[in-house]
Amino acid sequence: MIWGISLIVLSILAVPSLLLSKKPNAKELLEKIEPYQGWIGFIFCIWGIWGIISAILNLGWLTTYPIWWITLLAGNIVSAALGFMLGFGLISKYFLSKSEEAKEKANRLREKLAPKQGKLGILGIIVGCWMIVASLLFFM
Repeated sequence: MIWGISLIVLSILAVPSLLLSKKPNAKELLEKIEPYQGWIGFIFCIWGIWGIISAILNLGWLTTYPIWWITLLAGNIVSAALGFMLGFGLISKYFLSKSEEAKEKANRLREKLAPKQGKLGILGIIVGCWMIVASLLFFM
């Protein structure tokens, strides 16, 4: 359930225009969070990568809980991608600044993902809601 809730929060941060259209006073909240957006994105990127690794290591769940395993993998892929997009500035500054080749590859990846950030954010909200429902269905 925590994975789903955190994915929904991350997705809302990634799709500020959606939030602003529903609540005009949300702009103030988003401006307060903006200085921390890089760190939030970085943490979620690492958490998503760890979730992908965890899903691969627990491949046996595919036979026992196939829907849950696919849900967990999909949620973590979306989390890692959104986290990378939100934390790109921080990741680039601290981890990619020494290698021009790595920085260039990361820039190309970000250029491919950036136009899809809104759609990925909406997908993240949907997958996050499904993760909450699935955790209640399969583990309660």
